[in-house]
Amino acid sequence: MNYTFQFGEALKELPYLLGGAIVTLEIAFMAFWSGAILGLAGAYGLVYGPRWIKRSVGTYITFFTNTPSVVQIFFLFYALPEAGILLSSFTAVTLGLALNSAAYLAEIQRAGFLSVRQTEIDAAETLGMSRFQMLRYVIVPHIARTIYPPLSSFFIWLVLGSSIGALYGVEELTGRAINIATSNLRTIEIFLVTALIYVVLTLCASVSLGLVGRYFFRVKGGLLR
Repeated sequence: MNYTFQFGEALKELPYLLGGAIVTLEIAFMAFWSGAILGLAGAYGLVYGPRWIKRSVGTYITFFTNTPSVVQIFFLFYALPEAGILLSSFTAVTLGLALNSAAYLAEIQRAGFLSVRQTEIDAAETLGMSRFQMLRYVIVPHIARTIYPPLSSFFIWLVLGSSIGALYGVEELTGRAINIATSNLRTIEIFLVTALIYVVLTLCASVSLGLVGRYFFRVKGGLLR
């Protein structure tokens, strides 16, 4: 094997790769919070909604958890234009990951709802709280502590899963790495550096989420166990 490593060729592209890392975090952040909000509504419907809402949410979850996210994004990016709905690659990927995340996060948050003790609900009803007030002051604080660790892990998964955007031309970290490797043909060096950037991203995210969990929700997560 006469391959000569030239990491200098990869390192001089570091600013370009770091720009892609920022795009990666943007996709993960927007997909996570959009999915979390939709998932919260879905979880509430599964636990407290009428039968038709439970069935509708259940159908949504079954569909999105049993089809690949790459297929879902493919539909948004390539099929919707046939109906006159044009989405940029960034929007299609972010929206696809958000809709996919909502299904999984609905199940995670549903577990949080079910962990709320009936005595807490009864006390809130005795105080005359509306459903919205119960959700805001009783249910959400409780489930936040219960499900924070799996939510943190899911965000890390989204950071890595956002690499699927490279298939649709999004210049996130993996997409930019492919662009560089195609140009200078230093594939090994470029993707070793890219992998290292992903490691740093996930470690920083894990530590940050662990600190937030410890000081705001009194739970341990990430690397702070």
